[in-house]
Amino acid sequence: MSDLGDWFRSIPLITRYWFAGSIAVPLIGKLGLVSPVYLFLWPDAFINRFQIWRPITATFFFPVGPGTGFLYLVNLYFLYQYSSRLETGAFDGRPADYMFMLLFNWICIVITGLAMDMQLLMIPLIMSVLYVWAQLNRDMIVSFWFGTRFKACYLPWVILGFNYIIGGSVINELIGNLVGHLYFFLMFKYPMDLGGRNFLSTPQFLYRWLPNRRGGVSGFGVPPASMRRAAEDQQGGGRHNWGQGFRLGDQ
Repeated sequence: MSDLGDWFRSIPLITRYWFAGSIAVPLIGKLGLVSPVYLFLWPDAFINRFQIWRPITATFFFPVGPGTGFLYLVNLYFLYQYSSRLETGAFDGRPADYMFMLLFNWICIVITGLAMDMQLLMIPLIMSVLYVWAQLNRDMIVSFWFGTRFKACYLPWVILGFNYIIGGSVINELIGNLVGHLYFFLMFKYPMDLGGRNFLSTPQFLYRWLPNRRGGVSGFGVPPASMRRAAEDQQGGGRHNWGQGFRLGDQ
């Protein structure tokens, strides 16, 4: 039991709470402590009856049963793996920036869920995080089932197909990929690759709540792989600051 506790405490902070909530809420529904009827995202109940908790519970809840248990465990594994990798990789030491990414993706998914009458939001949010990780590590070779190997940028679409085989639907995965792409485009691709303005920035109250663990600069320390290569090609012209503003500098 001590080993399990040590492993749980070793999970990065934000991922740890997300992972724990994704176990606790389905368990509460499974045990009947709270009726699952109150955990789904239903637009009428949320908008007209002011049941404002539903977007939150729908993010953590999943109806675990004989037909859905395997799909739930697979996506719980994806949550643990790729959220941990992002939080300790590109967002290392910057929990506020990681929390902002989750909040941005979650808000987009909630709006989409209300518009499309989606009752469960767990898989879309997990897939949005996985998509961002895959784009930030797009040239990394990853392994999947049966020893298949391919670049990380293809992973979200491979998992979309995999979940379709075991779950029978791709809407949740597709929404997650699209939201992840929106975040990646606005935060990285548009301002860095295309030289556009930065539309997204982490609110200061998140920095006060989750201060950086190193230095005092807000932003990201690791740009996308394509931008790292571009910066290396231009080192003769001076160093680029990736710490603030998410711009490549003078191009």
